[in-house]
Amino acid sequence: METAFSPQPGQLVQHPAGHDGELRGAVEELRAGRWQAARALLAGSWSVRSLWTSRTQALGVVAAHTDVLRHWAREEPSGFGLVTLQARASVELALMAAQTHAEPPEVAAREREARGWCWQAASTLAGDPVPWIGLLALAQLDPGQARPEHRVAAPDQMLPPGPWGLLNQAHLADPWCREAFHRMLRFWLARGDGGTAAEFVATYLPAAPSGSPLYALPLYLQVDRYRRAERKEAVALLWTNDQGVKAAAWRAYEHWRTARSAGDRWLVTDESHLAHALWATRKPEQAAEVFASLDPFVSSQPWASLSGRPEDLLRQAMAQSFAAVR
Repeated sequence: METAFSPQPGQLVQHPAGHDGELRGAVEELRAGRWQAARALLAGSWSVRSLWTSRTQALGVVAAHTDVLRHWAREEPSGFGLVTLQARASVELALMAAQTHAEPPEVAAREREARGWCWQAASTLAGDPVPWIGLLALAQLDPGQARPEHRVAAPDQMLPPGPWGLLNQAHLADPWCREAFHRMLRFWLARGDGGTAAEFVATYLPAAPSGSPLYALPLYLQVDRYRRAERKEAVALLWTNDQGVKAAAWRAYEHWRTARSAGDRWLVTDESHLAHALWATRKPEQAAEVFASLDPFVSSQPWASLSGRPEDLLRQAMAQSFAAVR
């Protein structure tokens, strides 16, 4: 199901489905308390694991803010994809509780519930990568690595112990799963270990398939580095002066073009990071190409991490990039 969508010229649209029209329709139905479109969409997505993973993520975030899954469970307790979405929503709620600094007992309760749903999902649908991604996301709530599954020896001796077993399970179910690698990256960043985060990306990225959105990972690292920096002007200069940063932006652009040539789309947030990196590294013509692909969709990141007035920065980057190709 695809809903009619006709934004006004120049309108910037934030939507969890982005360019995925079928997902957009299911999201709107879910927001209205109707789950049938989500069930049909998931049934049609199961055969393509990358699609299943990204669509359950978007639907799970929406479901976490409604009681629609409770109604679905009451009417169709064995509905296809239901338990996966329950795991998604519960993980989202646990992470939100931690991010909003809820009381520790509440965070712990949310985490226990989420873990329970993840294990139930793992035993419900064989080959589902989502339960492992969910458990990997919850590892962020254990920065001290108290749980044994969060301090497994790394496959590369240069990397420290971490939730490598969870990453491997997700990778087996959905090879080179974008979200799994992002969750692993966030685990290290949540511990304040930017060095290991960078080493993790450097170790795995060379083997990623051509056109993979994982080539945007270094761009996320650079934005996080800027966000944490006390002297932001020094980090900002790296986009124009550091050859490694410029090379990472260009390499991501080349893989994005490969994906586009194959008829694949990167997620809006990945394209947004790429558009910013190209603009910041003084590649306005290529940035304009990515901005044109994004139109009319935008994501809050990386702009919200880079400026107190993110929409102004975004519009400035867009205007300067498009001016270069006129």
